[in-house]
Amino acid sequence: MVSIALLLVVLAFAVIRPRGLPEAVAAVPAAGIVLLAGVISIPDAVDEVARLAPVVGFLAAVLVLAKLCDDEGLFDAAGTLMARFGRGQPRRLLPAVFAVAAAVTVVLSLDATVVLLTPVVFATAARMGARAKPHAYACTHLANSASLLLPVSNLTNLLAVAATGISFLRFTALMTLPWLAAVLTEYLVFRRFFAADLDAAPRGGKTVPAQKVPTFVLVVLGLTLAGFVVTSLLDLSPAWAAFAGAAVLACRSLARRRASPAAIVRSASIPFLAFVLALAIVVRAVVGNGLDDALSHLVPTSSTFPALLAAAAVAAVLANLINNLPAVLVLLPPAAAVGTPVVLAVLIGVNLGPNLTYVGSLATLLWRRILHRHDTRPDLGEFTRLGLLTVPASLVLAVAGLWAGLALMP
Repeated sequence: MVSIALLLVVLAFAVIRPRGLPEAVAAVPAAGIVLLAGVISIPDAVDEVARLAPVVGFLAAVLVLAKLCDDEGLFDAAGTLMARFGRGQPRRLLPAVFAVAAAVTVVLSLDATVVLLTPVVFATAARMGARAKPHAYACTHLANSASLLLPVSNLTNLLAVAATGISFLRFTALMTLPWLAAVLTEYLVFRRFFAADLDAAPRGGKTVPAQKVPTFVLVVLGLTLAGFVVTSLLDLSPAWAAFAGAAVLACRSLARRRASPAAIVRSASIPFLAFVLALAIVVRAVVGNGLDDALSHLVPTSSTFPALLAAAAVAAVLANLINNLPAVLVLLPPAAAVGTPVVLAVLIGVNLGPNLTYVGSLATLLWRRILHRHDTRPDLGEFTRLGLLTVPASLVLAVAGLWAGLALMP
């Protein structure tokens, strides 16, 4: 009971973040308490930290990489591209936002979409005189939904890859159909749900001049993606490729005095990394004290379509109850014992499910803070209604895509 209570406290603190304090302020002491109370042994905690170290290292590198891309003007250029494609028409802006948000999520992970792209989308909508709401909502939905494609697109994916040993290329091949199904479902629902906003006449839009494309950054990102494939083939952590890409941009940024060493270190968000590790220790304590037995009865034991759909549904519900990161940490052991197909179905649940509630993912919590900074408060009822339209449909179609992929690539 102690570990469960501490997990709830940590999650509540992460949602509320009193006085803007980092999530680690609650998570690190909670991890210390479960250790001191003997709820989890020190060897088990060390084992958990060692297991997650490559994943956390990758996360740090990607956070730095994304911030350096922003410093080099990549996101400003994306905003210009979206505005010019939109041509003053909100209905044309929406597919541009979807395409850019999906691409950013896939390559730089969901946190970059929420933290770096959302402000750009606000600015782009303002330049066009369009209502920002549909496009801002697209950022948080695609930060979750579009993170299905690559192992590096979401921390949950990396955890699953580490648990199953599935290769980078096979993961991507099996998740391509689910990714397409989820993104297309979201787009069709958005066009209808936000029809009034998209049909509203733009007000005070300005002509958007062309902007130079940051070619060097795109080349580095392309090489980094290739590095992810190479490291997978060599059975190395993708963190090495991410670190290499970040190092190249860091050297360029330092040489041009666009960033300081301290700023680069801060962009790694060390308190957030500490939160991830501490949360994993608390979750390990919860799982080791009976939750694993309870969940083992909920995880299906086959790879039929109904079984995969059930696994995704359980994962989606759990993500909305305790957040997607704890949910995947809890569900991975029983799912991995059944096989990779069930693990991938769990991923679909924990990645798509968070679009239903604010607490479903840390990315959504970050998105709310970004909106508050732009004097915009998301309406809980509207967010939930949109989630009820997108999540069930995208879950079913994404699982169907996974099931079809498994049949085509057994």
